[in-house]
Amino acid sequence: MNTPAPQDSAALPRIRLKSDRSPGHPWVWSAQVYKPEQRLPPGSVVEVVDSKDRFVGRGFWNGHARIALRLLTNRPAEAIDAAWIADRIARAVQLRRELLQLDRASDAWRVVHSEGDGLSGLVVDRYADILVIEYFAAGMWKFREAIHAALLEHFPGARLYWFAESHVQKQESFDCRSPEPPAPVEVHEHGLAFHAAPGYGHKTGFFADQRENRRRFAELARGRRVLDLCCNSGGFAVHAMAAGAREATGVDMDAGILEIARANAAANDLAVQFEQADIFDWLRQAVANGEQYDAVILDPAKLTRDRSKVFDALKKYFAMNRLALDVIPPGGLLLTCSCTGLVAEADFLEMLRRVALNAGREIQVLQMAGAGADHPVRADVPEGRYLKAVFCRVD
Repeated sequence: MNTPAPQDSAALPRIRLKSDRSPGHPWVWSAQVYKPEQRLPPGSVVEVVDSKDRFVGRGFWNGHARIALRLLTNRPAEAIDAAWIADRIARAVQLRRELLQLDRASDAWRVVHSEGDGLSGLVVDRYADILVIEYFAAGMWKFREAIHAALLEHFPGARLYWFAESHVQKQESFDCRSPEPPAPVEVHEHGLAFHAAPGYGHKTGFFADQRENRRRFAELARGRRVLDLCCNSGGFAVHAMAAGAREATGVDMDAGILEIARANAAANDLAVQFEQADIFDWLRQAVANGEQYDAVILDPAKLTRDRSKVFDALKKYFAMNRLALDVIPPGGLLLTCSCTGLVAEADFLEMLRRVALNAGREIQVLQMAGAGADHPVRADVPEGRYLKAVFCRVD
């Protein structure tokens, strides 16, 4: 095996850390580095040294962003170039196809999970023959041609759709122009059919990160009356009915996503009732009517991206879960989820403890889960474990 020659350090701009210790995390904040004397374009590949001028690694520099450095390698022999990008993408695809064998379960899965696959600032999701590429960093955007070419090596003929959220483009100082959205496509998960529509205003209409949690909940909900709150495209309700739930109702505020949910139920020849409503109003009316559901899912959208708003997010989680308990009879099931990455697992569980105390109910945690194995998390990047899914029994 040929070892690549060390990248020419003299050819790269150098960024010096203020500490003589390794950062211990691929994200380095602006306060942790000395600003370079010359202005570097956002997304420049740089060499990183510590305060004693010892080699630390290479990565992307962005003096305008909150994350000033994204460290990509600590190996002197590794150059950050198109070949490096292609190698990392190949490793990510191999993990999912050969070790995890995801193609057996679904044709909708995460191909690249940012830091979890060593590609900070890049997320790629597969929906049948569509690859959705999301950019979070100016450095990754600069490598877009190499990224697209590498992906097509592994998914020949795939349709590519790429985008970056407007707040990301502003923070990272790059201009990502998306192509026309591809036509919606049917995807499959554990034998069921769902619709995915990247670029049409509802993310994709399908969240692959809950794949295993949908199947597990469906197993537990056999014979039960199911309530899917913040149901989005109805994945939990559809899986539950297919596995033998007695009946299922989904509630969401978004009329557009409920049309997709109804189409998903129809595609699998399943009877699921979907209702457009604010879940607080809907639950209060259900309580007033004496309705009871012995298997409830609560899976709201991300509540905040702002660290200063985490306490407010926890208050909202408390209110949602507390009200949900009022429609769950003794012995009922609750799957409560949070995809707010800034909310720590311990804080989410503490919120549930306070909910139980306030309601005078016992909440028995059966299982703690997260995103599927196609969303790997690096040990030194706990932020990558954004999804909390708590399976509970309520007495």
